[in-house]
Amino acid sequence: MEETKSRRPVVAITGASGYIGRNLMAELKKHADIIALSRNIDTKENEEHVTWRSCDLFSLKDAEQALEGADYALYLVHSMMPTSKLTQGRFEDMDVILADNFARAAEQKQVKQVVYLSGIIPEADRLSRHLSSRLEVENILKSYRTPVTAIRAGLIVGPQGSSFPILAKLVKRLPVMILPKWTQTKTHPIALADVLNSLQKSIGEESLYNRSIDVGGPDVMTYRKMMDITSKVMGKKRYAVTVPFFTVRLSRLWVSVTTGTPKSLVYPLIESLIHPMVADPAKSVKGISDGKIPFREAAENSLKENRKEQPSILARLKPAPVERNVRSVQRVTIPNGRDADWTARYYIKWLPKLLRPFVKVETTDRYLYSLRPAFMKRTFLELSYSKERSEEDRALYYITGGLLAQVNEGERGRLEFRKIPHTNQCIVAVHDYVPAMPWYFYQYTQAFIHLWIMNRFKAHLEKDQWTLRRSSQLQPES
Repeated sequence: MEETKSRRPVVAITGASGYIGRNLMAELKKHADIIALSRNIDTKENEEHVTWRSCDLFSLKDAEQALEGADYALYLVHSMMPTSKLTQGRFEDMDVILADNFARAAEQKQVKQVVYLSGIIPEADRLSRHLSSRLEVENILKSYRTPVTAIRAGLIVGPQGSSFPILAKLVKRLPVMILPKWTQTKTHPIALADVLNSLQKSIGEESLYNRSIDVGGPDVMTYRKMMDITSKVMGKKRYAVTVPFFTVRLSRLWVSVTTGTPKSLVYPLIESLIHPMVADPAKSVKGISDGKIPFREAAENSLKENRKEQPSILARLKPAPVERNVRSVQRVTIPNGRDADWTARYYIKWLPKLLRPFVKVETTDRYLYSLRPAFMKRTFLELSYSKERSEEDRALYYITGGLLAQVNEGERGRLEFRKIPHTNQCIVAVHDYVPAMPWYFYQYTQAFIHLWIMNRFKAHLEKDQWTLRRSSQLQPES
């Protein structure tokens, strides 16, 4: 990335308040103007060359506003930590929404390049959920016209973050470590400083557009070896015994309990440790892929920096304060050739068939739908189709009324259907929904019923794929 005589380049950083984002911003602002994006900026202040913008990437409108004026954009987010009071759904499906919104916004705002910090993707018949999600996000980002550079890193060694602090916490707390077989898996750690160097050098480098690049440090070693070196750096004598019966499922629970790290973060990471995470020489670029800092030095620096900082090593991994709303995200398989708009209209026609004779769906006009009980005139839920914000691959309905929803000024509850690019899968999501009934009662009634309905819809589509492709009887009208 070069600074021209006329102006400094403008770089948008998602997750700017996070571990990688903070450190990257400190380097980039020396020669670029930064748009720092975060969900909550109440405690943030603009400074020279840094402008903070509040951005909820679950909202396409927010993403579009956030990337206004950006030349380049860095994508550093994931959804393994919940942000709503009640979250129904898998992190992989939520990552689809975040990435798709970001890629759509980047294309609309004519961003020159997206740089995505991904993970090393090993050759395997079946990847872990975490790595599958990283690869899916990468593919979604590349499905639009904005050039994408994916920097694929393994375990990043820094004073905070996720993987290395968890490892350090295990070494610190366990004088005797019973290590499962997967700790013999080879990995390719890389120092935080080397990752920051790779990201910086990728920005604006046209030869790297639409490429996936593996990065790693000078050492390739097992997790057990990393634990051994970390214990020596800490000055602690540790004993380790490898056992064959400690499964990944048991390991993730053990690591979560021992380190005090949330399950939502630990489980996906531990599930990925069965794969060798070593950079592929065929995906290397000189000056970007080849980290220079050895693991021992990186571990020493990280632990030294951590001692200077408060709160403690894993404090930043604690869940952020969550909002009082609901997010529910499910993935369904739709017939080949169908899109999100078809799925939305089909769902609205299918729903009263499932719930009859208790619930009816009434159409006031083409764009307003009311769900009401058959024995009452009052509306349970009112959905307003947003013609301006919808298209074939994304259908959006705002929750605009009804007994079951709080609809106040500033609330933006919505139901959306989004087709995943180049697949026959669709995401059905409820965002920012604020229930009207007391929270405890809501959790065990309405929330449970919604999840049951979505599971039935998913099963219905999967069971009747053949029928749906050929039958016109249930086709919703255009």
